[in-house]
Amino acid sequence: MTTHYFNDIGVMLGRSMRHIFRSMDTIITVTIMPIMFMLLFVYVFGGAIQTGTDNYVNYLLPGILLMAISSGIAYTSYRLFMDMQRGIFERFHSMPMARSAPLWGHVLTSLVSNAISVLVIILVALIMGFRSSAGILSWLAVASILALFTLALTWIAVIAGLSAKSVDGAGAFAYPLIFLPFISSAFVPTETMPSFVRAFAENQPVTSIVDAIRALLSNQPVGNDIWIALAWCVGIMLVAYIFAMRVYKKRA
Repeated sequence: MTTHYFNDIGVMLGRSMRHIFRSMDTIITVTIMPIMFMLLFVYVFGGAIQTGTDNYVNYLLPGILLMAISSGIAYTSYRLFMDMQRGIFERFHSMPMARSAPLWGHVLTSLVSNAISVLVIILVALIMGFRSSAGILSWLAVASILALFTLALTWIAVIAGLSAKSVDGAGAFAYPLIFLPFISSAFVPTETMPSFVRAFAENQPVTSIVDAIRALLSNQPVGNDIWIALAWCVGIMLVAYIFAMRVYKKRA
């Protein structure tokens, strides 16, 4: 039974990934905007921003990666919405397969496609001068945090995709998430912000995640940031998963 369940998920993953590779503009669109922001901040604003480091792209990269993921999960919501509108889930549920397999296919596709976007952005950052003294364990820790962050936002996207009444509504939820890194330590230190903005920036999930990734990539002590970052990611993921499955059972 377990083998059949994972086989069903594998089939659904393959279906969703074929859609991605047939329309590579999805990944291109997701990577272009963060790369443009990275170019803008490094080569236009970088000289005027004081971060305590000579290599601003090193400081900037973690926030850019989170922005790319926040942008990428909007497509998961869109694809789910279209499958619901076209009755795709009803067709799959009439077949001898696990009922949650089509949903997991979309979730895992989000994980893979966002990983591709992250790799492309890191390659561009390397060309721009990004350098890291992190070891293999630190890189694995960074990859784990980014994967958890992707899954957390993807389950939020599932809720939006299954609940939306229109195509625009399916993707609109992502805009606040894309904007969130701007009110964090992603682009400038929080110490430079007004007190009321600083209070929000220092107590929202993006700041702790960015600080943890930045410390890992620079091979610096991470402190409590990594545990706070993991707590945010796992907490959001579990809550979003519970609500997403409730909506899925109700709608599908």
